[in-house]
Amino acid sequence: MTTFFLTRHAPHALVDAVLVGRMAGAGLDDNGREQACRMGRLLAGRGITAIQSSPQMRARQTAQPIAGQTGVPIEIADAVDEIDVGDWTGRPFSALQADPLWQHWNRARGSARPPRGESMQELQQRIVLHLYGFASECPDARIVVVSHAEVIRAALLHVLKLPLDDFWKVEVAPASISTLVIEGSRAEVARVNERLAA
Repeated sequence: MTTFFLTRHAPHALVDAVLVGRMAGAGLDDNGREQACRMGRLLAGRGITAIQSSPQMRARQTAQPIAGQTGVPIEIADAVDEIDVGDWTGRPFSALQADPLWQHWNRARGSARPPRGESMQELQQRIVLHLYGFASECPDARIVVVSHAEVIRAALLHVLKLPLDDFWKVEVAPASISTLVIEGSRAEVARVNERLAA
């Protein structure tokens, strides 16, 4: 049985204001760094055997104190990278609201695609293949995967057998942990959106 702690990166200054995507340079703010340290302390007691991080700075900065607390090195994994939102990268959410393509994206995640970006179906395929592949290779691992909201949602929706259009039903807050267990072909969501205690 492989246990995945799907961990969304801690907060940064642009959260809820800008669609950061794969924009370079979006690092954690002071609050985010403090929350990442608390996440490290929380995960230190869970028998972690591996840590994978998205290549994005905010994910790597979240993974660093987790690695420090657990004594487990970080592996950068492209398969858990943020969704590529193409031409929307770095755009303020306020500017996107009037874009008909943006409105369609938020109604039909299962069929829409960001302009020159990655579809949710493509994202789901890459994260699911990665998780099941890792579980097959390391059947007793307990792995922290530091990633992004859409990546974690895509994985959870697959296991919950919910359509991608229902993405809004799965909350994935900054600095939250969702626990997924895979054993052979069977997968189960053990916990969604576990938050740090205040």
